[in-house]
Amino acid sequence: MLDRPKYIDLFAGCGGLSLGLEQAGFELRFAVEKSPMAAETFYHNFVRRIGPDSGSCFSQHLSLTVGEQAGQRLVVRPLSDVLNEKGLLHELKEEGIDLVAGGPPCQGFSLAGRRNPSDERNQLAWQFLDFVEAVSPKVVLIENVAGMQQDFRKHGSEAAFGQIHKALEQTGLGYSVQPMLLNAMHFGAAQHRPRVMLVGLRSDIYQTIAATVSDILWRSSFADCTKLAGNVPFLAPTTSVKIADVRTVKDAIADLSPANIGKRRSAYAKELATDRSWMRDSIRQFAPRRNAVPNHQQRSHSEKVALRFRTYQALWECGASSELLTYGYQAKALEESPDGLKQRIAKLVTFPLVGPDGVVIAKTAAQAARLFKELATKKHSQRVLPWDKPSPTVLSIPDDFVHPAEPRTMTVRELARFQSFPDAFEFRGKETTGGIKRRTEVPQYTQVGNAVPPKLAYAVGKRLYEILAMECSMEESTDFEIA
Repeated sequence: MLDRPKYIDLFAGCGGLSLGLEQAGFELRFAVEKSPMAAETFYHNFVRRIGPDSGSCFSQHLSLTVGEQAGQRLVVRPLSDVLNEKGLLHELKEEGIDLVAGGPPCQGFSLAGRRNPSDERNQLAWQFLDFVEAVSPKVVLIENVAGMQQDFRKHGSEAAFGQIHKALEQTGLGYSVQPMLLNAMHFGAAQHRPRVMLVGLRSDIYQTIAATVSDILWRSSFADCTKLAGNVPFLAPTTSVKIADVRTVKDAIADLSPANIGKRRSAYAKELATDRSWMRDSIRQFAPRRNAVPNHQQRSHSEKVALRFRTYQALWECGASSELLTYGYQAKALEESPDGLKQRIAKLVTFPLVGPDGVVIAKTAAQAARLFKELATKKHSQRVLPWDKPSPTVLSIPDDFVHPAEPRTMTVRELARFQSFPDAFEFRGKETTGGIKRRTEVPQYTQVGNAVPPKLAYAVGKRLYEILAMECSMEESTDFEIA
């Protein structure tokens, strides 16, 4: 009988990966996250609720030694500090850790550059592998952005993803590794979010259960397309969503709009609004009441910015590009003729131009041209989210997405819904930051954007749990035969 397998989450962020693994049946030994801002959110949701009655519990936690923090399930230090704790590493190896998981920054990774101290990104990936070597877990899970699979051909080198694959195979006792490209929308999230993952099974476990792997990158697809896409690898998770049932922006956030308060929620929104299955009892008793929606503070915008957003929405509705409001597009149009912008608007826009809230923005092309010049912006990335499709990949900057019906950007909670975080999962710290502080601070929007979608983590965790249960069953059968 398999007890709850123990896992360690490195580069844990706010805890999206841990949340999914907990839901899949794993038990956290401890997580490592060096940013106090992201770690505070992790602490609040997995260790102890921070509230009026908690005093300075998190501040006290920060003052503990590495070993003491590990005993409370969260180390708020660089991974290098953990690697220096040889006694702790020996204890973990003797104890037997089932899974080491995490998303080490890998952009600068190189097999040839392991000892290059000037490239911290390269060192962090090697530190992850050094930890794996020291602890020797049964399974290793590494995740990162989809771009990691691209070869840097212009530099004459293999992609970091492929190099980490090779390095993991040769780490410790050796691991058999399955590369995968998984999309969160195939596993129940309301978001198109591809992520690359490497799942490594320790060589002795691999042989015990007669597992198989392929060096070919496996790509997830909708459940009704899986057979067409080919066989699912042994270590890969099972997709759970059919094309017709993909979760959309409307499924995720429509109930959070004032116009829809009290109306029937989608099954997806209801699940996220009520889910507390991942919580320990000590956390659950202090969780927000059901149907409470934390982290849903709307950002304030000037009248001009709100009008620009409303115009984006109106242009989207009539099928015209939001590029009409960019400086570059307008300059190009005016090069053609003095009335170039008005002429282009007349061809692309249906009048009157009306926002989703019924506000008339412009009645004629001439009026629209004057308004668009006033609203012109350098930003090219802002776009209105359509109600009937999954969200694009959630990023760490909150200004790129415009709400489908309200003239504003998205709240932290709305982006968290796209990511598949339950509403009871509360984000801590300041909401956002800017300028040079982006290099060091990890506010709420960044925490959400950097996280692994919990539903994706759950699917992967569920498959790994099944594999570990299989190995446990075979061990028990062997013990019985010997007896």
